[in-house]
Amino acid sequence: MNKLIFRKLYFDIFTFFILSCLAITSIVWVAQGVNLLDIVTEQGHSFRVYFVYLLLSLPKIFSKLIIFAYFLSLFIVISRYENNNEILVFWINGIKKITFVNFIFKVSFIFVIIQLLFNLLIVPYTQNLAQSYLKSSSIDFFPKLIQEKKFSRVSNRLNIFVEKYEDNGLLKGIYIKENLKNGGNKIIIARKGKLNQNDGYNFQLYDGKIINLDKSGNFNLGFAETTYQLSDINFKTRKGKKLGEIESSFLFYCLKKNINNRKNNSLRCGEKNSFLIKDIYEEVYKRIINPIYIIILSLISSLVILKAKIIRIAKLAKFLIFFLGFTIIVMSELTYKLINLSIQFEVISLLLPIILILIFYFYILIKSNFRPRYL
Repeated sequence: MNKLIFRKLYFDIFTFFILSCLAITSIVWVAQGVNLLDIVTEQGHSFRVYFVYLLLSLPKIFSKLIIFAYFLSLFIVISRYENNNEILVFWINGIKKITFVNFIFKVSFIFVIIQLLFNLLIVPYTQNLAQSYLKSSSIDFFPKLIQEKKFSRVSNRLNIFVEKYEDNGLLKGIYIKENLKNGGNKIIIARKGKLNQNDGYNFQLYDGKIINLDKSGNFNLGFAETTYQLSDINFKTRKGKKLGEIESSFLFYCLKKNINNRKNNSLRCGEKNSFLIKDIYEEVYKRIINPIYIIILSLISSLVILKAKIIRIAKLAKFLIFFLGFTIIVMSELTYKLINLSIQFEVISLLLPIILILIFYFYILIKSNFRPRYL
């Protein structure tokens, strides 16, 4: 009988977790989708590229919301049991409060493992895949932006007009206007030219002139042949990787190799994509230590069954419990900043999850009048 009761509790928690994750993740995903529209509007990628890139961002969003969704699920399910007096089924069948808490405690380890899988494997892989896909697609999208007898705004600093685009790739009647960083403009007019791809795009231009316009006046220069590098085309697409896109094995290798200099402000690890060791230390902390806070939140949610002993006003008690859980979530997202300060702050940051687990667990033991045989 007890197994059936706990199985239903687990089913309710997991079901609510899935539903809440779907709801919250969908809202955040749609909001992020709006923010990422510049992939199409400004960078010129197709909607196919946009949707694939957006789809690959889902694991990162989900991993960020796991800790909140799990706490919300536990808090609401246990509160519902308590409000509907369903919690009495446990006590009537001889299940002790500490046994109930131990079950929630054990269930939390499943979600810790899920969070670790996303943090260590899935999110870095999908983030790297998304950025690689975006960079590779940028190779193909630029020629599609150039249309005959139309001004093509290929970036916020560059406009291109082509009179005719022949099948063999030859362009005729080329007009290029570039907004310079000093506030001036560079205008290039060429009778004909060709678009080449060699470590980025460039125009091979023939029979034209270059006009530089700025506050001091203008400067004209004719040419028979010149090359115009289109380096600005890809300036919004990152060439390097971010720490969140780096596989965990590399971060562990760097940290292990430089463990004695983990707080160094100048030491870097890696070649093409090098990162500060202290930043790697923070990233490893976020990936491994943050999921432990899920266990703390499971204990905080379990305080709902002790509310009568905490405070007489039930609504206020639940509010305080929820506020405490939300504070712990915020804390989990901020404590990584402390590890690169003094050694005292580093030790506190590393041991804080364990300390909080012990504090809340022993508090529940005391308030539930436990007996050793129930542990």
